[in-house]
Formats: sequence, C-alpha cells, structure tokens
Amino acid sequence: QVQLVESGGGLVQAGDSLRLSCAASGLAFSSYAMGWFRQAPGKEREFVAAIHRSDGTTYYKSSVKGRFIISRDNAKNTVYLQMNSLKPEDTAIYYCAADRLLHTVVARYDYWGQGTQVTVSS
Repeated sequence: QVQLVESGGGLVQAGDSLRLSCAASGLAFSSYAMGWFRQAPGKEREFVAAIHRSDGTTYYKSSVKGRFIISRDNAKNTVYLQMNSLKPEDTAIYYCAADRLLHTVVARYDYWGQGTQVTVSS
C-alpha cells in the first residue's frame, strides 16, 4: 500500500520560511518523480514544483520560482519543499504526489498524500 505523508506545515508571518517534508512508503521511491501541489479555499489544486526521480531536473510554478526549492533524498524516501519569503497568497493545503514521469499535470499523478496546511499571515 502506497503512503505519502506530508509534514512541516504551520502558521507563519509573511517573509518567513517553512520546510515541508513528504515521506513515502510502499513504492519504489527512486523510480518516481515527485511533485508538490497546493489548494487554496475555493480554488482548484495547482502545481507548485516537481523533481525527477534521479537526474535532479526540477520544474516550478512561475510565482514560486526563486523562493521555493524542491529536493529529494532517495536514501530516505523523502521529498522536501523549502519555502522562503512566504507570502499570504501562498496560503493553502500543500500536497505531495508521485508519478512515474516528471510533469506538472495534477490529474496524471498516481499517488497523493493527505496534505499539510500552510497559513501565511500578513
């Protein structure tokens, strides 16, 4: 059974940083691209960042590029999202997801975590 478990969310002020983690089990982690997505109240789930299973290639949503960094540790079956210079518009539930291919399409990711809330106050 595949499980993705996010952690690290919380309430912070604008300009602060947070580091999200997503621990994976039940899948060959190093065979999967990993993505981070977010969903704000009343909005659709959107792509934030993704990383290739092994070669380090990354993709970012334009509005987070330069502020967020996605990374992974295949030895620990964990993917991270370092979020710096947080803004109120970054407030959302953040989800990690896994797929065999590296891409940004929400509907094509095979496995999802339960999400972790990030709230940024102004």
